[in-house]
Amino acid sequence: MSNEPEEPRRKMVKPPTGGNLSGRAKGHTAVKTAKQRTQSSAKWLERQLNDPFVQRAKAEGWRSRAAFKLEEIDDRFHILKRGVRVIDLGCAPGGWVQMAKSRGAAHVVGVDLLPVDPIPGAEMIEADFTDPAIGPRLMEMMGGKPDVVLSDLAHNTVGHRQTDHLKIMGLLELAGDFACDNLKPGGTFIAKAFQGGETEHLLLKLKLAFNDVKHFKPKSSRADSSEIYIVAQGFKG
Repeated sequence: MSNEPEEPRRKMVKPPTGGNLSGRAKGHTAVKTAKQRTQSSAKWLERQLNDPFVQRAKAEGWRSRAAFKLEEIDDRFHILKRGVRVIDLGCAPGGWVQMAKSRGAAHVVGVDLLPVDPIPGAEMIEADFTDPAIGPRLMEMMGGKPDVVLSDLAHNTVGHRQTDHLKIMGLLELAGDFACDNLKPGGTFIAKAFQGGETEHLLLKLKLAFNDVKHFKPKSSRADSSEIYIVAQGFKG
């Protein structure tokens, strides 16, 4: 993603350890000076104050502007039917959980490294999704296979493009594996990706596992962001 975080402390999970996903990069990585960090913070604050989706989220009681991304995705693909059961990977601060519940989800289970304030009808845990024990725990909390797996997973960028990209792809692959291992037949997987990212391997896997796989960029996604969403429907089981 021209990877600007949506918020100063963007939700994240720890990247997988080992190999190129360890976060270690060859060569020198520039460190921002205090002045550069101050300028960057000022630009972020100015953008937030002038962002109509941020203003709308505050006015309507959504926890983040990201709620409108899921709203647009659902308006386009009609995923969140009444009674669906949803697992949200990278759920902080809770905007997608709120939207899923407002659209009729019967039960939502979420996980994030950051704590999330309670939302009625949802269960959310503060944990590292990359921990092998967390997937089974989420499934136990769900009490059966979910109809929908959502992934808005992200991580704090380190400023080294290749390293950041590998971490992003590592999280996306793990989310895709979780969806393919646990979804109900006919289920849906929605995940954040980035234009220009090396997603071919994952897309091939998803096209074999789902009847329909598309890319979608919501209008509420900032124009200068390269983020897009993979929408995979009709899980073959």
